[in-house]
Amino acid sequence: MTALLSLLEAAAEPLRHGFMVEAMLIAAFVGTVCAVLSCFVVLKGWALVGDAVSHAVLPGIILAYVAGLPMSLGAVASGMACVLSAGAIEARCRVKSDAVLGIAFTGFLALGMVLLVATPSDIHFMHVLFGNLLGIEPADKIQTLAVGSVTLVAVLLLRKDLILFCFDPGQARVMGISPRRLELILLALVAATIVAALQAVGVVLVMAMLVTPGCIGLLLADRFGRVMAAAVGSAVLSSVLGTLLSFWLDGATGPTIVVVQALLFALAFLFAPKKGLLRSPIRRTAPTSSPT
Repeated sequence: MTALLSLLEAAAEPLRHGFMVEAMLIAAFVGTVCAVLSCFVVLKGWALVGDAVSHAVLPGIILAYVAGLPMSLGAVASGMACVLSAGAIEARCRVKSDAVLGIAFTGFLALGMVLLVATPSDIHFMHVLFGNLLGIEPADKIQTLAVGSVTLVAVLLLRKDLILFCFDPGQARVMGISPRRLELILLALVAATIVAALQAVGVVLVMAMLVTPGCIGLLLADRFGRVMAAAVGSAVLSSVLGTLLSFWLDGATGPTIVVVQALLFALAFLFAPKKGLLRSPIRRTAPTSSPT
């Protein structure tokens, strides 16, 4: 009994620290925003696009800082510039889109690294790369909550149009909805989500938070509403568990959250009720009922 009480006391230790509780709440909020957009990114097959945007925000952040502009504005502009320029190049040459995107986002990231070294600043830009969930400044918290809230409201208002765009752009065009406009809106929302998640996990790991929850949701459910609910649930769970584990293991918070998300995906891949790898053989070999 004493051992159990000691174990429970050790498990509850992180909850006694205000900064840990705050970190869990922020991580859960960021995870929710990323999970909602993740469903659209995965359905649209935009994993590489999300990767490009997440890596391309760095030069925009630094240039916005130099110009005295909001760094979130620079991040969104830089991310969208990367994807749109890649699309323009693809339309005018025979190189495939994945290759053009790979060239574009690595070029933008490299430019950001050059500017990072060349720009003297009191700001620790390395936190942009790897996140600093336990040390977010009050202004950054406000930015994260504001950008994330605006993104969630926009998705809620445009949910039906975005779902139609992801499943059938041709039908959206027939109904008088511009697929190009929805594409730009979705790109802007992805860029805004990345800005909201930067302080939590950084540029390097934000891609995992934009892809993994949606994949988990697709493994666990069929209808879009349930897919989104499963994605958000897995993101919140991994955010809370990852933050707690980082305290117990004395490790980096952002990477720990991403590791937990990867483990949840592995569990869903193996044990999902209808689509799990270990469930499929059972369904195939189950005897069929006799017609009599």
